[in-house]
Amino acid sequence: MEFQDKTLNCVDCGAEFIWTAGEQLFFADKNFKNEPKRCKACKAKRASRPASGGGVARERVETTTNCSACGKETTVPFRPTQGRPVFCRECFQSRKFAGAGGV
Repeated sequence: MEFQDKTLNCVDCGAEFIWTAGEQLFFADKNFKNEPKRCKACKAKRASRPASGGGVARERVETTTNCSACGKETTVPFRPTQGRPVFCRECFQSRKFAGAGGV
């Protein structure tokens, strides 16, 4: 398939940019179906934004609870589900390595 340079419009700034034949070949090799939407400058600006930019970012939850194994108070990075055990770091590590042998 013969590719030719193509003029596209950036969805962010509205400027025209050239999608080169080489870039089109790359997209075809990777089986990408959609044409690029942004010029190189807007793409770079978008890539440099923090990941939690503006969308629905999940907030990290810290929950204080007691370890199901040793009873020590601990902090976990999730909300515990009723009926499921929660372990402190030490008990979690020891259970993880104990189970690695042959279950």
